[in-house]
Amino acid sequence: MAFLAGETITAGRLNRLQPATYRAAATSALAGAATLADVPGATVTFTSETANAVYVVNAVFDYRLTGTPTTLGSGNIHVDGVVQAEFAVFRDGGGSAGTSATVTQVYRGTLGAAGSHTIKLVASPVAGQQINIYSSITVTIYEVA
Repeated sequence: MAFLAGETITAGRLNRLQPATYRAAATSALAGAATLADVPGATVTFTSETANAVYVVNAVFDYRLTGTPTTLGSGNIHVDGVVQAEFAVFRDGGGSAGTSATVTQVYRGTLGAAGSHTIKLVASPVAGQQINIYSSITVTIYEVA
């Protein structure tokens, strides 16, 4: 964001220079099998003041085996209802019930319009897996104008 010589700087523009951070943790477990199901509680809703704000999401998925799964489980984010391209993938690697692992993924994108936005964790644990309450989402918003 550039300031021109002689330009009056408003408090609103100065406030947008500082990134805004939001965080939410899961409030209960999500058991498999599920497909792109909301991780309970891991949702942030915020308002951007300008169009084309940039978001950076740190998604943390805490997987726990509850049985003997035979395939991959995955986590992702929805941005305003649209699933994003990258996945955080978990493979049990022959673990037994009670085994757990933390899987992370970082996402970056642009919000088209100013206004209210919702970003949330979604997951697809298979039978024998669950997403634990130690999962969380941290969203940082950078206003660009």
